[in-house]
Amino acid sequence: MNRFQARLFPHAPSNLRTLVRGNEIWLSVLAGFVGILSGLCVVVMTHLTFWMHRLLFGVSGVSGGHLSGLNALPPLRTVVVLGGGGLMIGLFGVLIAKIMPRSPVDPIEANALHGGRMSVRDSLVIVCQTVLSNGVGGSIGLEAGFTQIAAAFGSRIGRSFRVRREDLRVLVGAGAGAAIGAAFDAPVAGAFYAFELVIGSYSLGSLSPVAVAALAGVGVTRFLGSVPPGIVIPSPGALSWEGTAGAVLISVLTALTAIGLMFCVTQTEGLFRRMPGPVWLRPAVGGLIVGGLATLHPSVLSAGHEAMRAVFAGNVTARMAVVLLLLKALASCLCIGSGFRGGLFFASLYLGSLAGTIYGTLLAPLGIAPDSVTACALIGMSAMAVAVIGSPMTMVCLMLELTGSVSMSGATLVAAVLSLLTVRRLFGYSFATWRFHLRGESIRSAVDIGWMRSLNVRRMMRGQVRTLPAETSVNRAQTLFPLGSAQRIVLLDEAGHYDGIVHLAELHAAPADQTSIRTLALFRNAMLTSLMNIREAIELFEKAEADALVVVEDPQSRQVIGTLTEQHALRRYAEELERSRRSLAGDDSLPT
Repeated sequence: MNRFQARLFPHAPSNLRTLVRGNEIWLSVLAGFVGILSGLCVVVMTHLTFWMHRLLFGVSGVSGGHLSGLNALPPLRTVVVLGGGGLMIGLFGVLIAKIMPRSPVDPIEANALHGGRMSVRDSLVIVCQTVLSNGVGGSIGLEAGFTQIAAAFGSRIGRSFRVRREDLRVLVGAGAGAAIGAAFDAPVAGAFYAFELVIGSYSLGSLSPVAVAALAGVGVTRFLGSVPPGIVIPSPGALSWEGTAGAVLISVLTALTAIGLMFCVTQTEGLFRRMPGPVWLRPAVGGLIVGGLATLHPSVLSAGHEAMRAVFAGNVTARMAVVLLLLKALASCLCIGSGFRGGLFFASLYLGSLAGTIYGTLLAPLGIAPDSVTACALIGMSAMAVAVIGSPMTMVCLMLELTGSVSMSGATLVAAVLSLLTVRRLFGYSFATWRFHLRGESIRSAVDIGWMRSLNVRRMMRGQVRTLPAETSVNRAQTLFPLGSAQRIVLLDEAGHYDGIVHLAELHAAPADQTSIRTLALFRNAMLTSLMNIREAIELFEKAEADALVVVEDPQSRQVIGTLTEQHALRRYAEELERSRRSLAGDDSLPT
């Protein structure tokens, strides 16, 4: 814990810590406080970006305060602001890399690997980068910054109260869910965002804290009345049977489009990495190109709130939707690939509404398209967002809360399920987990696998080792180690390095002569290292077909520091799996 965080959130008094640790009602109260902070973060960040839009682009109330609602922008001003803003982002990133060389941990990674531990200081840096990126017109949303700082506050407050690991993970999810709920005025969607993406599971034990936090976050934004109203979508009515067939096709086609988008983001990042010149210049180059795209149509800038309103108002034709889809997708890829900080949460909603409009128009001559353009856009929006974000129930609830239409909930559920299946089958990742994969992390969700990494061989091994020089004769070894004195002997060569294992039963079954005991050695090249996690250890046991292996400091030195049996490793693995299962089920009681 650094001094900044200690001053910001000192440890709570012991009596309050006892209340929170011992009663889920008080944990829910604490989560409510996290939700209030989350709502305040959303308000502050939103107003900072709007202030930057007014200052840099001259945005007024005519566009609802949103940059993407303008019909045109001065070309020179747009290119200069995007290019100069990109240069600031690049220089700021270089400065931060020197001050804080470690990579910030996002909420999903924190809950999956670190038991919910996040840094408020690192998260504030991400917030600054996100606000700056969006404020200068970058084609990305603020939602990643919202969830980052809100989850970090949840983590830090939880550690101030010294809550249990599982409760800390819940508070991280509660903060992120409250931020999403506050951003969209959708508490149910925010709660499901916490369950699906940040906590990784739903349980009765986590329901109350997450729900209270989401309601508190939305309550703050409503009370302050300072966040502009969300997207209001007219109810399109129920789908016909023919429209349902069209919804299926729109969902699959939009999911394929989302896969293409995620792949293009990765390719764009690769292009910028290979670009000659300093790293800090990349965002400036990306900003200049995006500024050029914005001169064609300003809807590519920022997240796209007002531009999406135009889609649902019927002001975007299918031909125009094709152009806007290509421009927005290219702008988002350029921003993320060049180094702007932000995410694709709202961009995926806007791109999905455009894709749904396009595919619905293409299916209309076949007589199987949904009855209205609004329905097509809603289906596309759900499918695209689920493919990119990876949270189907979040999108179903968000559509329900935005439209107030129960009749369309079935269509959005179909879109969410088909999109999820298509992406999992053909691509295998959401945008977040895809980026983890590119970093070499085996994270497929926020389910807690940190215990598997922290439970390493050093924590499980037995340090007392019975050793003999490998040149000892069989006769001498039988004398030194009678039957029953040990199960196995570890052999060392002349330099004291590991040279194999001899089982005592096999030793006494051999003829009592002067033959070197090395002839009985097994597993001479199968060794565990102290930093191997439990999964790697079990895999090595299976590969070597051994019931016990030696632990060495490292494979080069072959210095023996202990032994580990497969039986003990499997028992510890089963114990941790049972503990994880109980936490997923919300059962904190001890096993019987």
